[in-house]
Amino acid sequence: MSTVGGVSASGLDQYQIKAETGGKKELGKNEFLNLLVAQLNNQNPLEPQGNGEFIAQLAQFSQVEGIEKLNTSMGSLVSGYQSSQALQASSLVGRKVIVPTDKAVVDTSESFKASLVLPVSSNVYVNVYDTAGSVVSRVNLGEQQAGNVSFIWDGKDSSGNLMPPGTYKFEAQATYDGEAKGLYTMLPANVDSVVLGGSELMLNLAGLGSVPLSQVQVIGQ
Repeated sequence: MSTVGGVSASGLDQYQIKAETGGKKELGKNEFLNLLVAQLNNQNPLEPQGNGEFIAQLAQFSQVEGIEKLNTSMGSLVSGYQSSQALQASSLVGRKVIVPTDKAVVDTSESFKASLVLPVSSNVYVNVYDTAGSVVSRVNLGEQQAGNVSFIWDGKDSSGNLMPPGTYKFEAQATYDGEAKGLYTMLPANVDSVVLGGSELMLNLAGLGSVPLSQVQVIGQ
């Protein structure tokens, strides 16, 4: 087996994408080709490299070039997707979205409309809490079928007094399997701004803070 600088002629077969000289360095197609040519120039004429081994090294070269092209293509694809996602998210500023949460900023001058997720048919009610954690109202929905269930709070407390605008917590519960169980609520929120960058776009929602775009269930007007 011929050698080049102490490396066997089959050294390319064992040479990985990263070289160890002077710290880790990426081995691109040009470096790979230069190494292959140097090996051919310095091989022993009496023991030339076999065709099979040479073809295998050419296949490695093609693989390195293919990986570079794939990385470039994937980079362009990701960049295009992020740009599209950013454009979509920026159009949400000032609009209302529906997200899975238990808090919402409520304008009590008009009825507050929301929904909950009911796993099985049962009696359902929604407790409404103020910022101090006190129950101000209860919305009794009675017997409901399993699925998404809409509910409305008129903005008044249990005595019929109109509550001030602000952030309220909604606790939905249903009675089944012999006990009261909490339910997921889907509440509306206004989009104040969009945070770009990172692995996912974030929406700053009024009264809720940052929420991933992926959590948005419905986009309103």
